[in-house]
Amino acid sequence: MQTRRDMLSHSSKVALMLAAAGLVPSLSLAQAAAGDYNKAAFEAKSIDDLMKALGAGTPVESKDVTITGPDIAENGAVVPIGAATTLPGAKRLLLLVEKNPSVLSAMFDVNDAIEANFSTRVKMGQSSDVYAVAMMGDGKVLFAKKEVKVTLGGCGG
Repeated sequence: MQTRRDMLSHSSKVALMLAAAGLVPSLSLAQAAAGDYNKAAFEAKSIDDLMKALGAGTPVESKDVTITGPDIAENGAVVPIGAATTLPGAKRLLLLVEKNPSVLSAMFDVNDAIEANFSTRVKMGQSSDVYAVAMMGDGKVLFAKKEVKVTLGGCGG
């Protein structure tokens, strides 16, 4: 009879062997190799520049996109932010921090098999408007906005 300890030991050995053989690439490396990484988007300094880099139109505010986050963040280095939409046809969700050096903080590709609901932590150097943006399959770009006040900056502050 195999014990829990034996199973964990065997599982970790198999995972290490697969990683050593290069059969378990990290997602970011896989996306970069496939050309999915959009350098211009992640280097955009404004929302307009970001939309141009993504080939998207002007965002329109929508009640069908939601953003969650604190009203006041005590530490700008780890601000919990969430974005969601229940609309069918969403292709991508973005989290934007307007006053950060690079406006795009996170980008999630979705399809109808994936619930378009994500939470992460972002760095904020100062108080700013934070946006959840849903890019739809029909070309529409919808957003929700929330102001987050930061008491201790997290971007080199």
